[in-house]
Amino acid sequence: MSPSVTAGSPTETGRPTQSTAKVIRAAVLGTVVEYYDFAIYGYMATMIASHFFIESDPTTALLNTFAAFAVAFFLRVPGGIFFGHIGDKYGRKRSLTYTILLMAIATAGIGILPTYATLGVWATAVLVLCRCLQGFAAGGELSGANAFVAENAPAKHRAFQTSFVNTGTYLGSLLAALVALGVNTAFSEDTISQWAWRVPFLISLVIGLVGLYIRSQLHETDQFEAVQESEDIEQSAYPITDVLRHAWRQVLLVVGLGALIVGGYYICSVYAASYLQTEGGHSADVAFTSTCIAMVAAVISLPIAGYLGDRFGRRPVFFTSSGLVVVLTIPAFLLMRDGSVGAAIAAQATLAFVIGCNNGVSFSTYAEIFRARYRYSGIALANNFTNMTLGGTAPFIATLLISLTGNNLAPAGFLLFTAVLSFIATFFLPETRGKELEL
Repeated sequence: MSPSVTAGSPTETGRPTQSTAKVIRAAVLGTVVEYYDFAIYGYMATMIASHFFIESDPTTALLNTFAAFAVAFFLRVPGGIFFGHIGDKYGRKRSLTYTILLMAIATAGIGILPTYATLGVWATAVLVLCRCLQGFAAGGELSGANAFVAENAPAKHRAFQTSFVNTGTYLGSLLAALVALGVNTAFSEDTISQWAWRVPFLISLVIGLVGLYIRSQLHETDQFEAVQESEDIEQSAYPITDVLRHAWRQVLLVVGLGALIVGGYYICSVYAASYLQTEGGHSADVAFTSTCIAMVAAVISLPIAGYLGDRFGRRPVFFTSSGLVVVLTIPAFLLMRDGSVGAAIAAQATLAFVIGCNNGVSFSTYAEIFRARYRYSGIALANNFTNMTLGGTAPFIATLLISLTGNNLAPAGFLLFTAVLSFIATFFLPETRGKELEL
């Protein structure tokens, strides 16, 4: 039987257990920075297009801006491998320090970058470089933060405590939306164009430094130190090779389980705002308000699902949430397309809530199926592959489906596909509730 360690046990190192609140707060702040940085680029896309992509056709400039947005998703996989290596070989804390610092610097870099009018094409090149650095850092953030919390949490509360980390994904996007709204409300259009568009990017540095300080107060997890001190565990020079050799089935399982979480997030947050306007005929204000409410609903669902996962098991939550999405997707899209304002908002919020339930037990489950010696690398590889294939591409695929079929309910088919994939993957998931984490 593989050795195991009770996460957070004070007897492993002789030091007191870290404050649960401090561990979760440090993890959540990093995730907020990650998703704030990704979202604020999208919200400020029009300004970025006018300052860094000088084209005679504004639409072409905007498309180039979104192309730079997509590039970051392809950097998440190599970023996950790189930071997973650091996290598994040299410590979770060290890796998470690097990710939050790099993310904040890259985003603040966009805020101080001279425009095309000053640097010419070099301004565009540096902008794309900053986006690449954002994606590279993001590849190691969410997976590492969840592994860190999971290794500090007691087995009986692991899903509940880990679920709070994922609230950062929605809170970051919500914060970005509110900051963008605040800038557009506080400043005139000319002032925003001249300099105020930089403010949201510079705010990232403040949030990042606060998160960096909080993380500096933490110590390494007992699980990681137990692996380092054990003479019975053969450690590979490259943890990713152990993942591919010994845990490829777990990687495939996590990709399947995460399909709905990733695809659903981008459909319900990014694409739904566009769908409400283009297909539902609602105003931008309605779409913005609806998306904010949906993100709040998702935040609420996460700890609820985590609690239920600790009480009744991971598999029942995965089955119920993915099954409900299968049942609710078509009616929800019909309401977003044809319903009243209230019905459309309720439909989007309901989908976000149910998808959030899937997310609430996800990373605790991932931590329980990977061994500590390559846990960071395994979660990062699987999660970032899913983000690359089903996350960044989700709005594009949804739009393409309408174009190819002429049916404006076609995007519901993409969401159904991800829900069915997660539902099927759950059949192959062993129940891990209460399981001690393996070295």
